[in-house]
Amino acid sequence: MRSVWKFFSSVKLAIVLIILITLASVLGTLIPQGRPAADYAARYGGLAGLLTTLQLTRLYSSVWYLALLLLFALNLAVCTVVRFGPKWRRAFGPAAAVDAKALEAAKLKGHFRLAPPLAAAADATAAALRSARYRVTAAADGGRTVLRARKRRLGHFGSDVVHLGLLVILAGGFASGLGGRRAEIGLLEGETADVPGASFRVRLDKFETEYYPKGGVKDWKSTVTVVEDGADVLTRVVEVNHPLAHRGVSFYQMSYGWDWQRSTFDLEVRRKDDASFSRALSARLGQRAAVDAPGLTAVSVRQFVPDFVIGEGGRVVSRSQEPRNPAAYIEAWKGEERVFGGWVFAKFPDFGQGHPGGESPFAFVLKSYRAAPYSVLEAAKDPGVGLIWAGCLLVVAGLFLAFYWPPRDITAVLEESQGRIEAVAAGHAAKAKDAFAAEFDALIERLRRPT
Repeated sequence: MRSVWKFFSSVKLAIVLIILITLASVLGTLIPQGRPAADYAARYGGLAGLLTTLQLTRLYSSVWYLALLLLFALNLAVCTVVRFGPKWRRAFGPAAAVDAKALEAAKLKGHFRLAPPLAAAADATAAALRSARYRVTAAADGGRTVLRARKRRLGHFGSDVVHLGLLVILAGGFASGLGGRRAEIGLLEGETADVPGASFRVRLDKFETEYYPKGGVKDWKSTVTVVEDGADVLTRVVEVNHPLAHRGVSFYQMSYGWDWQRSTFDLEVRRKDDASFSRALSARLGQRAAVDAPGLTAVSVRQFVPDFVIGEGGRVVSRSQEPRNPAAYIEAWKGEERVFGGWVFAKFPDFGQGHPGGESPFAFVLKSYRAAPYSVLEAAKDPGVGLIWAGCLLVVAGLFLAFYWPPRDITAVLEESQGRIEAVAAGHAAKAKDAFAAEFDALIERLRRPT
């Protein structure tokens, strides 16, 4: 049992655990957490399976990371318990039996004489110490009185308050790791969605994208309304680094996109053998649009990809949701006969006009495309946030006590000898020793009286 107690109170164990937790946290920062498996496969390829097996994709709720935190919490708790008893006795214990010879060995000491009787001399000395805001306890033993004066006693417990704060932060980490929930919610303007794990819904009233002059995205802004029991209760603008919080759930602006599955296209139909022939039409994805032209009755956009690329197996896929290389698969009909089918590229109108059934007399131009933008919000429920903030405040308080509230201790022994009171005092301070020495010397000068 003693060896187990010694193991958990070891400073070396604390250092090793801090290093491991720090390295693990760095990995958790470098590796995106809680993403779909497809995202990891696209980003890391063959390593995605290993990362998932090692729980590095959900590191902060993984068994091994929580085990490290638990070991660190035990180490802090045991270290605090081991050191707390002696500190308490030093700060609040009674005046210990000590003689003048023991005080003579102190680095900071002083002598003075007082007029008898001993009780009056002890009261005068205690009064002088109390006037300097010391708390004084006394112990009388025959012809000798021992005074113990202490102030800023809470400074003894600065490290213990820091340890307590770290334990509270770790408790918050456990609460977040085990009870935290995160979910992405994609909303078009006007849409309302349920919030996972909550009793209310959210509605997207407006979504705006701000751009820099050179075209880069500057900011996303989502005007979001919280709906409870069918009634609007709260409306806020959510943007990057400015979340909305309601009933323990925080909503963060994550990303944006376009609803390409409900897009509308402006097309131009041309005849290759007649430069003057041109027909403009508008079509919705998957629907036929009528065309009044000889040899052509309808056109439809069967598929659209905003960022065209040919993937594995020759399949057409989109590299992203950004319209970097927009392409539409267009079919043209004469009655029920398909007279054209092929990919048309907005940025390369002369490419991809081939028709597998033979050369088509028609050419198609993808003039423009429109899709409703949607906002992606992250709904995060983190039950440990309050504990983490409370722990941070405790850590700050502990550091203040440890560095700016150092305890000061003065012990004085008064003995009656040959009709006078001989006294010796010794002082100790862990920090700010020069300031304490000046205070101690001033007290000794005040206590000295001519005999």
